[in-house]
Amino acid sequence: MESSKSRRDFIKKSIAAGIAIPFLGTSLLACDTEESKKMKILILGGTSFLGPHQIKYALERGHSVSIFTRGKTKSTVHPEVFDKVEHLIGDRNNNLKALETGEWDLVIDNSGQNVKWTTDTAELLKDRVKYYLYTSSTGVYYPYLGDHITEETVTLTKEPETLDHPDEKLEYWYGVMKTNSENAAIKAFGVDRTIIARPTYMFGPGDKTNRFIHWPIRLAKGGDVLVPGKKEDLVQYADVRDVAEFMIRLAENKLTGKFNIVGPTNQQTMLEFVNEAKGAFNVNTNIVAIDDYDFLEKNGIQYLVPWIPPIGKNYGSSRASNKKAITAGLTFRDLKTSVKEMHDWWYSDAITQEKRDVVEKNPKGVLMNEEEILKKWKALKS
Repeated sequence: MESSKSRRDFIKKSIAAGIAIPFLGTSLLACDTEESKKMKILILGGTSFLGPHQIKYALERGHSVSIFTRGKTKSTVHPEVFDKVEHLIGDRNNNLKALETGEWDLVIDNSGQNVKWTTDTAELLKDRVKYYLYTSSTGVYYPYLGDHITEETVTLTKEPETLDHPDEKLEYWYGVMKTNSENAAIKAFGVDRTIIARPTYMFGPGDKTNRFIHWPIRLAKGGDVLVPGKKEDLVQYADVRDVAEFMIRLAENKLTGKFNIVGPTNQQTMLEFVNEAKGAFNVNTNIVAIDDYDFLEKNGIQYLVPWIPPIGKNYGSSRASNKKAITAGLTFRDLKTSVKEMHDWWYSDAITQEKRDVVEKNPKGVLMNEEEILKKWKALKS
């Protein structure tokens, strides 16, 4: 079964949304006073998925924040924080004038979707900013062929001359772009002043990719719930708020290096994920596991985040080690709380009914076709 389409779809949605371990990096001693720990933070981006949560957490911890954006995107979470930050308007493609002056303790590069953008901002800021935190992705490890992917696993630096399938082009491009952007930041700031954050698939309030929202919507309704995958299929994911907060703490503690920001704490199968997540809602749920990849693909289910079929070049996509990040202070919210809060955000005034309908009434989506697919599966097994 071709599984590259699932990864390609994720990449497209992540780019549109402005997103997506053996030893700790250099650790420098911080001053003892609380006042000395307060930072001036510059976020490149800041209004999309990850940024608003970073801003909220940074302000709560006494830091000051500037954001560099095109001034176009409106956040669906924490709108109140944007009255408390400095707004620098420009465009990473052709207008960095607003960044030509000013000094900061930390720059967080959330919008680095082009190697040149990262090169240009890192070179422009290297003498006026102490640390550069680049928001990368576990996509740098594609193809995911190993059982244990750590920060030391070799990452992509160039696209192969030939592809097994044309659909892989975007997957390779994304991994190469992220790796080379990481390297551009390190080249400008040095290893002792660069933090590389590599989140896995993020979910939570503010997510524009709609790649995880199926589960809060579906589990809240109860009944027979289709769960794809074999009983041993692993999943990985991270609440965007856990990612945002960990990134700020890394900078506070001056921990440099590369970090896989991946949850949950321990290995978890898809069935274990759903059994835990369904506890967010007080409804009766009957899990119907479909473990036939071919049947799933024929019925339009090539992935259902956090489930991605662990075959071919996606074998290790849910096998990234989080040991280094946990040692550095990465923590995880309770999954039930995360799922419930994402559900509440989805049905709040922050999301229009039109946007909800795009997902919930998608004629090709699982939500609209689940009942029919389950009928076919039960007929096949009877």
